Amino acid sequence: MLRPRIIPSLLLHNKGLVKTVNFKSPKYVGDPINAVRIFNEKEVDELAFFDIDATVLGNEPDYILIEKLANQSRMPLCYGGGVKTVEQAQKIFGLGIEKIALSSIVIQNPQIVSQIAERVGSQSVIVVLDVKKKLMGGYEVFTHNGKKATGINPIALVSELEKHGAGEIIINSIDQDGVMKGFDLNLIEKIASSISLPLTVLGGAGSLLDIEKVISKHGVIGVAAGSLFVFKGPYKAVLINYPTQLEKNEIFKINI
Repeated sequence: MLRPRIIPSLLLHNKGLVKTVNFKSPKYVGDPINAVRIFNEKEVDELAFFDIDATVLGNEPDYILIEKLANQSRMPLCYGGGVKTVEQAQKIFGLGIEKIALSSIVIQNPQIVSQIAERVGSQSVIVVLDVKKKLMGGYEVFTHNGKKATGINPIALVSELEKHGAGEIIINSIDQDGVMKGFDLNLIEKIASSISLPLTVLGGAGSLLDIEKVISKHGVIGVAAGSLFVFKGPYKAVLINYPTQLEKNEIFKINI
């Protein structure tokens, strides 16, 4: 039986882990290799790493770091950041990564989705869309860590990406990033009703109740979070954490 996935989302910056608020002010929260080891012990469903430097600086993916992460991980890994070609994607898969996340490149070259999917299968090709509310209503896709507006409506774009062979969509709310006050449920509803692909949502989780709200509404869905799994307590002390199996069973109760 398919079940929802609860996914820690970790940001790579200067080879360390950081957490942002509204895609700004990155705060160092630890070493990525140590984080993988801790999450191994906590038996997480899946782990996602996003290099927030690669695309902005025009860098290639850090293959050495990616290989180290894959070698340490006992869970499925998703990696995103700086992937622009089929060859880069294949190299990363060869290092032991299960999923490639594409972002700004799909705006410039949407065919890259089908090109990679033809080589490795759609299930391994993920598209991440960073989305922000517009002042006059609606939503817009941004790239380059939320710095570049595209003028593209995410609801229309996800339908096109499905046709191009994307295996999963991750919708990341810039407005809710790091705020820890709940997900943008309206955005999730609009995207979920537009596609039949697996959907993962990111941006806003402040408690396990926030995750439960999304799952209770949409069932089999991926729910990702950053701050929730690296901070603890009202003062946001850095402490890697993840729900226990008992807590997950409580969250999933409507699906069991």
